[in-house]
Amino acid sequence: MISASLVKELREKTGAGMLDCKKALEATDGSMDAAIDWLREKGISKAAKKADRIAAEGLAAIKIDGNVAAIVEVNSETDFVAKNEEFTSMVDMILDAIIKNPVSTNEEVLALNTEEGTVEELIVAKTAKIGEKLSFRRFARVTKSDSENFGDYIHMGGKIAVLVVLNGADSEVAKDVAMHAAAMRPSYVKSSEVPEDVLEKEKNIMKEQLINEGKPADKLDKILVGKVNKYYEEVCLENQIFVKAENKETVAKFVENHHGSIEKMVRYEVGEGMEKREENFAEEVAKQMEGK
Repeated sequence: MISASLVKELREKTGAGMLDCKKALEATDGSMDAAIDWLREKGISKAAKKADRIAAEGLAAIKIDGNVAAIVEVNSETDFVAKNEEFTSMVDMILDAIIKNPVSTNEEVLALNTEEGTVEELIVAKTAKIGEKLSFRRFARVTKSDSENFGDYIHMGGKIAVLVVLNGADSEVAKDVAMHAAAMRPSYVKSSEVPEDVLEKEKNIMKEQLINEGKPADKLDKILVGKVNKYYEEVCLENQIFVKAENKETVAKFVENHHGSIEKMVRYEVGEGMEKREENFAEEVAKQMEGK
């Protein structure tokens, strides 16, 4: 009996699909090294060889169909491949699959069927064909009611993608809010969404700064209130000053003036928080010519 943990380990080492990994382990009596060779012999070698490469470029994309929208980040090793038609068509197929199916986890997305097999099989096949490690990083499937409007914005050809849902206000206002979010990088919609541990960490840092600045101890709490509000202005969409505003109104006020409210925001920036490759293209070509 092949354990799930062994299948998972082989998948992480090779980038191959769960089913292929299970078959490989069954065919090789659970030998990890033999299973890797088995996968290579079956034509998944390119994907396997590139499993340890860093894929921090790629594409953030959005698709909307009526009251359902999907936003994804799919990664590649280079920006060049992210613009390749093979890659962009793969991203489009993934978006279609998510739109049609109420999924909530990456594992569920990878198991969805496309016209070229499951999403996981599609990614492995494209990895082999394109010659770079490709990976599905994250997604959100967002639904709205008839009284709500989506706002979407793609910046720099897919480096940043923002999807928002507004209640009451029209799609033009929603688009403006999405554009603002792309530029100003909010992490949350409203202050109540900031996790307690994140806020406490920020407060502790602020307090230490105030002490180091020599502020009197009996004034710290009062000063801290102002600094926390300033923090909310930086990280919360509703609290930010709207980029198009001439009178310094907040995004929340801008939307309110158009008889609406912000219900949801999803903002993806490609490679955000991921390790980036430091080697340059010339060095990589040189390595390949040396047979490395």
